[in-house]
Amino acid sequence: MNNRVTEILHTRYPLIQAPLYFLTNAELVAAVSNAGGLGTLGPHGGQDSLPGSRYIALDRMREEIRKIKKLTDNPFAATLINGPDMSFWRPTAEMLVEEGVEIVLINEVLNAEIYDFFKSNRIKILYRALTPTIANSKEAEKLGADIIIATGFDEGGTVPSRVIGTFSIVPMIVDSVKIPVIAAGGIGDVRGVRAAMALGAEGVFAGSLFLTARENPADEKVKRLIINSTAEDLLLFRTLPAYYRTLPTDLSSKLAELEAQGTDRETMFKVMNGYHSLWQAMRLGNFDQGVVSTGTGISVIKSVRPAAEIVSDLMQDFSGSAYQGHHK
Repeated sequence: MNNRVTEILHTRYPLIQAPLYFLTNAELVAAVSNAGGLGTLGPHGGQDSLPGSRYIALDRMREEIRKIKKLTDNPFAATLINGPDMSFWRPTAEMLVEEGVEIVLINEVLNAEIYDFFKSNRIKILYRALTPTIANSKEAEKLGADIIIATGFDEGGTVPSRVIGTFSIVPMIVDSVKIPVIAAGGIGDVRGVRAAMALGAEGVFAGSLFLTARENPADEKVKRLIINSTAEDLLLFRTLPAYYRTLPTDLSSKLAELEAQGTDRETMFKVMNGYHSLWQAMRLGNFDQGVVSTGTGISVIKSVRPAAEIVSDLMQDFSGSAYQGHHK
């Protein structure tokens, strides 16, 4: 099967594991890449504590990348760390080059200097907007992105500010660019993969599903909650920057109450404990201090499985003929 995504990434399958920030580690990333997908290391991946500075975060990321390379010979991706501004992009980018990372995921940022840096170092660029639009997709293509990840409102984490579902966003973005588009948001089993491909996507990007991978460092309570829940259990509330979706935790019912009262986004973000909310609940299992954010595809997630099993289940329709293993 000819597939542009596998040709660009040098992977067996057109599947990318989402960079679930601190809910990734070397074991998960390597397991996905060894199984033929593209494992992606998120910021603070593999860490038991949040870093005190950007330099500490960078050193830790370097160490985790080295661990991944001991566990797999296949390509994997790392995320360009986004701070509140992009003033720190160059040290991160230079570290990725030094460590031989072949694929970078850039969230949101459209900056010619950054794209040129990666292109001149022959690093492939995955572009993912928080809220995909025809305009930002075309701009990313013009700057030299290799693949665009089109994220629908069905995703977990920080959801897009426009309420456009995966089924609607994918064909819209596919029709606006010539480079391959990968579908993200709500994909929980092979039926989601087939639907994405039918809409013109050339691959899929999965996050919530890999939260339940055996190798994922998420708290075991989180994995159990996901496999025992369906999309009907999810609560959606307004906060910064747009919305958050969460499974019921001690804190989330309080947030749902405030949402019903029309509380402003800033207050909601404060009560939610900001982004620390995810670290508290999902990494440490403190459900009274955080939220468990997932996409709407969780209804079909029924068990904790090794990452390799998840990959082969999702990719059962692909022969993997483009697979070249390690290609350096």
